[in-house]
Amino acid sequence: MYLVIVESPAKARTIGKLLGRKYRVKASMGHLVDLPRSQLGIDKQNDFEPKYITIRGKGKILKELKEARKKASHVYLATDPDREGEAISWHLSSALKLDSDKASRVEFNEITKKAVREAFSNPRYLDVNKFEAQQARRVLDRLVGYMISPLLWERVRKGLSAGRVQSVAVRLICDREKEIEIFVPQEYWSIEGSFKEAAGSTFTAKFYGLKDKKISLSSEGETEEILKKLRGNRAQVNRVNRRERRRNPAPPFTTSTLQQEAFRRLGFTTKRTMRAAQQLYEGIEVGTKKESIGLITYMRTDAARVSPAAQEEATDFIKERFGEQYLPPSARKYSARKGAQEAHEAIRPTSVFREPDSIKKSLGRDQYRLYKLIWERFLASQMESALVEQVRVDIMSGDYMFKANGSTTTFAGFTVVYDPGSDKRKDNPLPPLQEGQELELVSLKPAQHFTQPPPRYSEASLVKTMENRGIGRPSTYSPTIETIQSRGYVVKEEKVLRPTELGFVIADLMKDYFPEIIDIDFTAQLEDKLDKIEAGGLSWLGVINEFYEPFKDRLEVAREKMAKVHIVDEETEETCPLCGKNLVKKFGRYGEFLACPGFPECRYTKQPGVDTGVECPLCGEGSIVERRSKKGRKFYGCSNYPGCEFAVWDKPAGKNCPDCGYLMVEKKSREGLFYRCGSKSCQHREEVMLTGSEGGSSGR
Repeated sequence: MYLVIVESPAKARTIGKLLGRKYRVKASMGHLVDLPRSQLGIDKQNDFEPKYITIRGKGKILKELKEARKKASHVYLATDPDREGEAISWHLSSALKLDSDKASRVEFNEITKKAVREAFSNPRYLDVNKFEAQQARRVLDRLVGYMISPLLWERVRKGLSAGRVQSVAVRLICDREKEIEIFVPQEYWSIEGSFKEAAGSTFTAKFYGLKDKKISLSSEGETEEILKKLRGNRAQVNRVNRRERRRNPAPPFTTSTLQQEAFRRLGFTTKRTMRAAQQLYEGIEVGTKKESIGLITYMRTDAARVSPAAQEEATDFIKERFGEQYLPPSARKYSARKGAQEAHEAIRPTSVFREPDSIKKSLGRDQYRLYKLIWERFLASQMESALVEQVRVDIMSGDYMFKANGSTTTFAGFTVVYDPGSDKRKDNPLPPLQEGQELELVSLKPAQHFTQPPPRYSEASLVKTMENRGIGRPSTYSPTIETIQSRGYVVKEEKVLRPTELGFVIADLMKDYFPEIIDIDFTAQLEDKLDKIEAGGLSWLGVINEFYEPFKDRLEVAREKMAKVHIVDEETEETCPLCGKNLVKKFGRYGEFLACPGFPECRYTKQPGVDTGVECPLCGEGSIVERRSKKGRKFYGCSNYPGCEFAVWDKPAGKNCPDCGYLMVEKKSREGLFYRCGSKSCQHREEVMLTGSEGGSSGR
């Protein structure tokens, strides 16, 4: 009998069914040993030797694995194919006293019968370089976290933490907020002209300026002067430029791009995306035989490459389903960003013939939606480009020029499956126009605009920035974002991340006393060094020593000079119903809440609840206020809760349904805002006409 050890029960079940009766597959439930939580656990005087101990609660699992080890003729370590997985295997090998002369490590990028059996036919030895790279990361993070955090506890507030990656993420968010605060909007104007050609078709064009010079309109007065000169003018087509453009498909997903697109298209947080992806990778029971199989390749990757076998399968599928005209002349190859490790393939379905709708009944809602996204993106990445005819027209009206752009898709190509810009890139054909053709200027529409400040980071845009700047690696994005919210440094409001006062304080203290740690370039360079350790080019101990000496000096200065910071909570007029004190504003991982300043003697807390001004339809006494669920999701409930338990997920529209009299709620679609009856039994719907001020103006 052979013993196979993986991390999770789900993965164990899938692999066990693929390998057969000769193999007994057990789960370690992640790491079995780690650094102690109650102390630093690093012997700084003895080459930074880590003091690993069995994690509390894992003793029983370790005992069971040792018993299974005695009955096995050989042990295979099949943990995830990354540094973290290598470290788990290394510690398992040590704890079970496995023979280092025997190859015991198996590694596969997808959990399918072919990939798993091939991996078991070619086991390898444990990779000391990969293990030491992970150990270096763990030691660095422990030194930063356990040596700075106590100082923050003492000088700022208990329960705080600093981290090598999390501190830089907080800095990015704080720096962006400061940019927004100092931003001064600049006024500018635009003019849109409506033109009619001889056949009666109308189209719009934007004011450009003079024929050889663009004119920027910065005030209403300047705009009115131009309008006076334009009114009553004849118009003529000056130039028509037609060209065919190829739109190439996006590469298959990496961890970063999957998190970004799942946020944009599905509204998933990074944590929600990775949870569903982990389930799809580890195995789902599909089909009438309930065969457990991994549906996607490994989901922690920064590579965009695809195996030749997967490309051949995609070619066969495309040819069969769409025809040869949808195949590119040769298989597409995608390069990863500079600095990517490229240890694994891109994220793709393990079989493109396993279509999303064919297994929908076997998947949960999140699993299905994410699998469909991955499947479509991969298939499209292997297809022919789309062809778009672009038309650019210059129109002269007196001395002034207007420009019109039109586009028509002449061959859909990959967009028949997936179009990353489908909500933006719609065909906008212009009528057939010829140079010298006379046009009628039907109307002129001026509009005032103001430049917009840089947007706050969403989870997706923060991940993109972290990847582009070399901060962290695929496995760190999601836990970093979760940590900075749980510490109260950042709150998520309306899907964007905003720093709290505490976040600003921590970022400023780190800048003042630990500038290297919070320096973006320094953090990126450290990540590169970890990659070089894995490649065998650097000593892990050398990297730690190089980091620690200046860090130790910084720490001494901080201990001597960092003053105690008092963060005063903002007092409100609302009083605590238990002790009568005025409640104060606090920030938690799910945003702002009210709390009694008498904590810990009085533990009363309350969500502030933005009043919508809409009367509760259930009790008729309270008003509906905005609240947050335990998981941070926004909903709307009665202000008399718990006396009245009325609650809805959608914002009340402030009017009743004309058909049934129930409350109308706001809904959003790609087409815009609309109202719908909140009763499930009523289908009444109303389109919403936005005024100019409600619609807003777009910035540059």
